[in-house]
Amino acid sequence: MKIFRLLTPLLLTIVAVFCFAPAAWAFCGFYVAKADTKLYNKASQVVIARNGDRTVLTMANDFQGEVKDFAIVVPVPTVLQKEQVRVTEPKIMERLDAFSAPRLVEYFDPDPCASLPIFSGNLLRSSALAQNSAPAPQISDRSLGVTVEARFNVGEYDIVILSAKESGGLETWLTRNGYKIPQGAKQLLQPYIRSSMKFFVAKVNLDKFEESGYQFLRPLQISYQSPKFMLPIRLGMINATAEQDLIVYILSPQGGAEITNYRTVKIPTNANIPVFIKNEFGEFYKSLFQNAYTKEGKRVGFLEYAWDMGSCDPCAADPLTPEELKEAGVFWLNDNSPSDLPTSRKFVPTFFSSNVFISRLHVRYTRNTFPEDLMFLQTANRESFQGRYILQYPFEGEVKCEAGKKYKQSLPKRFEQEAQTLAKLTNWNIQDIRNKMKLSVGNLTYSWWENLVSWFGI
Repeated sequence: MKIFRLLTPLLLTIVAVFCFAPAAWAFCGFYVAKADTKLYNKASQVVIARNGDRTVLTMANDFQGEVKDFAIVVPVPTVLQKEQVRVTEPKIMERLDAFSAPRLVEYFDPDPCASLPIFSGNLLRSSALAQNSAPAPQISDRSLGVTVEARFNVGEYDIVILSAKESGGLETWLTRNGYKIPQGAKQLLQPYIRSSMKFFVAKVNLDKFEESGYQFLRPLQISYQSPKFMLPIRLGMINATAEQDLIVYILSPQGGAEITNYRTVKIPTNANIPVFIKNEFGEFYKSLFQNAYTKEGKRVGFLEYAWDMGSCDPCAADPLTPEELKEAGVFWLNDNSPSDLPTSRKFVPTFFSSNVFISRLHVRYTRNTFPEDLMFLQTANRESFQGRYILQYPFEGEVKCEAGKKYKQSLPKRFEQEAQTLAKLTNWNIQDIRNKMKLSVGNLTYSWWENLVSWFGI
């Protein structure tokens, strides 16, 4: 986290010019906190880099438990070969999360008497048990209608690509080969089989995992060609007993992305809220999201961020460098394919013309609210958007001018508006909010609250 503490007079002048400039600079401010995926107990993260019909899909492994018990089953449109599968670094997910997370910013009112004017469990994972002692058949089991299309090792994972004629046979094959398939899998597998999709199945090779030296499983990344721009989420609901959060980072050279088979709405944003939220931003955003999710009928995807990767304002984290973007699956920056990505990193200036537009979509779902897999659409819309929440600190110095008196008289109404906004966004009790605000404004502004009491009858 970067907090600007020491600013030279020159930098202060530049910031003032930017902040009071026309709408192009309307987002400026001092970033102080972000609402990243750590807020949620069960938040799966997926990166989708797509251009034309080509997709690079990266799946974060948030599996908790013995690595020998891990396995993943993902429907894919084509038979994948070894060169189409790789492992990547967990840091890439952290970077994308930090860069695109909803953010809290600070503004400080200037002296009203000064000469300057005042401007107003991995969603795609089935619960599986990999038993390394169970020998895997080297040929297809024709009686079950299952064919092993490919088998290979990538990093710490053993990969099998399967095709099947019916879900019961696939379920039996997986069970016989050491994968514990939860109850209800047969029903959810059937639609993918009818669509002639293949199945990407991975489990951990314990010897390779020990050799790697990693403490946690790394994300898996797959590349394929398909006209379908979709993300299968139904298999991840087999054992779900509660709502699950999914964060999808879509990287595109064209513009923003949206969900087509469910509504995509923007998260409420650009709201002035009480300054005490600085110490409660995580709880604030969780309440805001839950409130918006409920109001929208629980059948929507929320856009939390949309921006060109070459810039940010205010920056919750630096934009990703070209090398980091390649690690995230962006293949159109040059002729290198994802499997040919360089392993060494070089210094690259933070801001550059990336031709990468990032959309951050947040979906909270259950089997009842999201019965279909997510279908996406790439658009040419490059309009910037972010979840951004504003703390506006009042000027607390001595004021003797007429403008200063009017400024002080305007504050109670402003404070009350902030309280009302916070209550509307979160569904928190308005009187509790007012009490916290009264404690947070300090001795110099207490008299303003006395006015607020008399004006509004609090």
